[in-house]
Amino acid sequence: MNAGVSRHYVLAAGGTGGHLIPAFALATELAQRGHHVALITDDRGMKIPGKPDDLPAFVLPAGRPGRSPVSMVRAAAAIWRGRAMALRLFDSFAPAAVVGFGGYPALPALLAAQSARIPTLIHEQNAVLGRVNRLLARRVTAIATAYPHVARLHPRWAAKVHLVGNPVRADLVDLRGQPFPTFDEEGLLRVLVTGGSQGATILSDVVPDGLALLPPALRHRLQVTQQCRPEDIAAVRARYAAHQIPAELGTYFEDMADRLGEAHLFIGRAGASTIAELTVVGRPAILVPLPGATDDHQTANARALVAAGGARAIRQAGFTAKELAKQVQAIALAPATLANAAHAAWNQGLPDAVSDLADLVEAQGAAPVMDVIRTTPARQRGAARAAAVAR
Repeated sequence: MNAGVSRHYVLAAGGTGGHLIPAFALATELAQRGHHVALITDDRGMKIPGKPDDLPAFVLPAGRPGRSPVSMVRAAAAIWRGRAMALRLFDSFAPAAVVGFGGYPALPALLAAQSARIPTLIHEQNAVLGRVNRLLARRVTAIATAYPHVARLHPRWAAKVHLVGNPVRADLVDLRGQPFPTFDEEGLLRVLVTGGSQGATILSDVVPDGLALLPPALRHRLQVTQQCRPEDIAAVRARYAAHQIPAELGTYFEDMADRLGEAHLFIGRAGASTIAELTVVGRPAILVPLPGATDDHQTANARALVAAGGARAIRQAGFTAKELAKQVQAIALAPATLANAAHAAWNQGLPDAVSDLADLVEAQGAAPVMDVIRTTPARQRGAARAAAVAR
């Protein structure tokens, strides 16, 4: 969509992979279109792998309000300091728009942009509008979503809502054109198990014993790859060995895209990035939503995929070895059932999410003529715009 006009954009995201993965993808896309991009996050965000090497990043203070009056006051003070720092950054960087991806570290940057009359957008990765995005939604220029139906998204904002999907890495999008791995009555059943960026102990506790309960004809064909927490890996390895199930374990896999491409079945959490990856590649899943997720958004994330027939969901309270074995049999005992579930997941994918999001960002940015006159500080530009509107 960019017609040769190079602009500046600021992306603001909380310090988790769920917020930052789509931000990294958008930063890469905008840079490829000739724009200059900067990132605002927190200390945790600076440690998340995957940040483009040439993406400048800034850490701003952003308190997370607690329940006590003291914590609320401290959080408000931190947010106000972060807002002031963001305004100084905008004075020098002169962004055409600021894009928020949720999380409290995004709040000061968006508040600063709105006070300076800089166009603002938010991207919601989950099927429930996050708390920070709820605070900002009324005043932003556009709202990008990853699901057709997002809870807590007020109907009065419908005119500025755009379904774009959740950006995923290019190597995963490339897998979309490849066929589902061959699976028949005699071949291997390759299972990929992950619990997010650091694994999940509940999966380590349940999955080995659950897979061991499968009928021998299916159990003897298993080939498992499982991501575990460092403190769990020895016990998980011992369980698989006791069950005589071949398993490759690790705390982190550099080639996760290749492993997902080879997998017949995924078992893991229902984070927004996970759902996006499963649907773009087209892999059936057994999902165990994180019970402590804010507003139970992982359960909401899984709902559409389950309804489409691409996954089965088990609440963590009922996630036992017996229940897991039951659900694996239901989805994987017959090759046609597994292939149909894979196709159902594939049909839910939105592979153009990053380009569609970049189009939306470019459309909301300043008109090309504005790039010539961005010589005054952001606060002065905001005052000038407000005066122009008043006239």
